[in-house]
Amino acid sequence: MSKFVYFFGKDVTDGKSSMKDLLGGKGANLAEMANLGVPVPPGFTITTEVCVLYLKEEKYPDEVLRQVEEAIDKLETLNDKKLGDPKDPLLVSVRSGARVSMPGMMDTVLNLGLTDKSVIGLANKVNDERFAYDCYRRFIAMFGDVVLGVEFRKFDSLIEDKKKELGVKSDTDLDSKALKELAERFKEIIKLEKGFEFPQDPKVQLQMAINAVFDSWNNQRAITYRKLNNIDDSWGTAVNVQTMVYGNRGNTSGTGVAFTRNPSTGEKKFFGEYLINAQGEDVVAGIRTPDFINTLEDKIPEAYAQLVDICQKLEAHFKDMQDIEFTIQEGKLYMLQTRTGKRTAAAAVKIATDMVEEGLIDKETAVKRVNAEHIDLLLHPRIDPTVKLEVIAKGLPASPGAAVGKVVFTAESAEEMAELGEKTILVRTETSPEDIGGMAAAQGVLTVRGGMTSHAAVVGRGMGKPCVVGCGEISIDIKSSLFMVNGFTIKEHDYITIDGSIGSVIIGKVDLIDAEINEDLKKLLIWADEIRTLGVRTNADNPADAALARELGAEGIGLCRTEHMFFGEDRIPAVREMIMAEDEKSRKKALKKLLPMQKEDFLGIFRSMEGLPVTIRLLDPPLHEFLPDKEELDEKLRELEASGDCGKIDEVKKVIQRVVSLKELNPMLGHRGCRLGITYPEIYNMQVRAIMEAACELTAEGLKVIPEIMIPLVGLVKELTLTKEEVCKTAETVMAEKGMKIDYKVGTMIELPRAAIVADQIAQEADFFSFGTNDLTQTTFGFSRDDVSKFVPIYQKAGILEHDPFAVLDQEGVGEIMKIGIQKGRSVKPKLKMGICGEHGGEPRSIAFAHKIGIDYVSCSPYRVPIARLVAAQSTMEMRNAK
Repeated sequence: MSKFVYFFGKDVTDGKSSMKDLLGGKGANLAEMANLGVPVPPGFTITTEVCVLYLKEEKYPDEVLRQVEEAIDKLETLNDKKLGDPKDPLLVSVRSGARVSMPGMMDTVLNLGLTDKSVIGLANKVNDERFAYDCYRRFIAMFGDVVLGVEFRKFDSLIEDKKKELGVKSDTDLDSKALKELAERFKEIIKLEKGFEFPQDPKVQLQMAINAVFDSWNNQRAITYRKLNNIDDSWGTAVNVQTMVYGNRGNTSGTGVAFTRNPSTGEKKFFGEYLINAQGEDVVAGIRTPDFINTLEDKIPEAYAQLVDICQKLEAHFKDMQDIEFTIQEGKLYMLQTRTGKRTAAAAVKIATDMVEEGLIDKETAVKRVNAEHIDLLLHPRIDPTVKLEVIAKGLPASPGAAVGKVVFTAESAEEMAELGEKTILVRTETSPEDIGGMAAAQGVLTVRGGMTSHAAVVGRGMGKPCVVGCGEISIDIKSSLFMVNGFTIKEHDYITIDGSIGSVIIGKVDLIDAEINEDLKKLLIWADEIRTLGVRTNADNPADAALARELGAEGIGLCRTEHMFFGEDRIPAVREMIMAEDEKSRKKALKKLLPMQKEDFLGIFRSMEGLPVTIRLLDPPLHEFLPDKEELDEKLRELEASGDCGKIDEVKKVIQRVVSLKELNPMLGHRGCRLGITYPEIYNMQVRAIMEAACELTAEGLKVIPEIMIPLVGLVKELTLTKEEVCKTAETVMAEKGMKIDYKVGTMIELPRAAIVADQIAQEADFFSFGTNDLTQTTFGFSRDDVSKFVPIYQKAGILEHDPFAVLDQEGVGEIMKIGIQKGRSVKPKLKMGICGEHGGEPRSIAFAHKIGIDYVSCSPYRVPIARLVAAQSTMEMRNAK
């Protein structure tokens, strides 16, 4: 018989932390805390398997209901209370719990079990009518919202009206009479909206709440969150039913959220927030601005000391920073949750490296703990410290980094503007889980209310979005689409800048500068380098990028695009002269002007990469790309004809004629790459001469230069044979002239499916292969990478494509072609060096795949080099563990 329900509590615990797939993270860790003797209110977990069954069949087996009944009986015995007892009722919370943390994405119901009768019993039992009706009005509103689908604002507006009527500011100022009236009004709203009375049978309430939590797995915010975080839709959520404890029992009670280390900075310091006389949702919802956790020591010292002790115990046990929720009921501490805490990129790196130094984890674990997104975020911009700022408000620094964008007030606006390519800052009174899509679309988030553990703060940190919260000086006027603060009026679509590192709100656009790699990240990447076996190079076309990439850990250049060197203002005239030339002699004359410029480029790049290999791709794009646009030329011709400047008219007509003659219906599949080198060998000969002259000069200076000359777009072995002959002849001539011997290689780019299929033939002529995955994707799919934006997003939305194949390597198609190329190439030369130099060389999933299929190195843009180093190490560990 299947076990669907697992109990947890003192001396009666079925589960443990390793059972997260079945019990969800919350349920597994509640069981683990109970096993550790931590004070946890008893309860039970309904497994994720039940959720999957329920969502598929819209019901679950009778055996589930039987086991839930059995667990309720056990809970009643343990608490010596009955669910729905009119004299002394047992109340429970019903919470979600997926196997990975999805904060705020699914639903929760608190104080379940209260009815018109049992609320009186609760009031009498604790001799506190205000407390009882505070719980009841909360329960009715939450049940109405979560279970019955009545908009929460309808309940919230009644609370605001009641506070205005009584002239009070806070919910805690409402007396028992006011709360009793609110409970009645809430029930009236439910009757009006749903056509039936608020349910008075606690077992019916429980059944409906369990179903609602299961259903919340497929609410829109949860779906969006899973998509953003690559969480499998098929996992489902567990449901945790737990004995209620009350933080709203007066000034010796409270509730809070805390982290064993600072989740923004990683500092080893107890960090969190709490509210006195409140329930847990008050903290995370941002309804009241909480106090910092250290002040709890003055208010409830014994509970605070116990809390600190338990948190230290939990971190040592789980060996990671913990995010905990707690409630103090009349001085007694209860732990409601512990989980691995979400953290900023900077905190992730600091915590990982600090824990190695503290002996909690080893270096490999530290490298596993940090992900590619963390490093990417660390390289995000920050505010230029030399710029004068006009700070108009200050809030709490909830998620670091700087962001600039146009103000929007709704998640929908942020998403719509993102589709138009506009950068936005989402400004809200407080965010809710429904805002998840807009938060993802915006550059940053600014809220009026909420603390460092509010929804905006937690989700912002998880996404790596700069976030400023609790900026109470701001007054939002939604109807007029503006906000006011300290005498300033900021309208929708006005620019602001936020600094989530210090909590500043700045008027207008502010210049941002790139972040620097700190010592903790340097240390972590050195550990990654000790582990990884996959090489990491960079794509760089100038000395500055090459130097930057080397500083970031690149082990050479995997792709130097020489065409980028042709576009300089001092060069383009000579390039165009070469293209306009009508014979070889004229072309060579123009190329002679380019030679010293190309050599200067290579001198700088070789110096920056001294001692490391530099793969230089000979000219690849079609020649028309270097000429002016025909429409521009036509306009210029009309102007000249109008002015009567006959001398220049013929010149422009000649250029137009050349542009027309070079025009191709599909230039990406036309006269480019090695086809140019074969048609006009003098172009490649000039480039090879520049490469080898630079190499010889630097070698003479005592520098070690390792040139690798790459011939693009080869599909036929004879193309490579012919071109390589010319390359080698020129190289040997230069070395003879200089009296030097340079160890150089000649290889090719595998960017056509045919090249991969006949790779055994091509390998006979090649010293190395480099997979140009951008063009290989283009020619495999038949997609133009310049035009895919018109339909690929539609394909993704329709489920035809999971990812844009130009962003994430297509392993099933393009990947299989690469495998053929690797296998066939190495069948001829077993040690043939293979790399990837397309944009996929910096994408984590693509890097892992490259490692798996036997690629020797990946090459990527300079700022993605640290990401590649980390992912390469993680791939090495994953492959080693799989054996």
